[in-house]
Amino acid sequence: MSTATLSGVCPECETDLTVPPVVQGETLACPECMLTLRVEDVQGGQLTLQMVEVQLRDWGQ
Repeated sequence: MSTATLSGVCPECETDLTVPPVVQGETLACPECMLTLRVEDVQGGQLTLQMVEVQLRDWGQ
């Protein structure tokens, strides 16, 4: 019994990623650089990934 997977490349560190099925708009973390990535498109088992800018909170300290 095999599980379908999708492939993509981290746009920051160029690590090859293999992930379980995801849909457009989902986010995931690159295991190499820990960058948060958003799935922009899924076609033919290939993911198009985009970096997500993380907004740090300013707690006024």
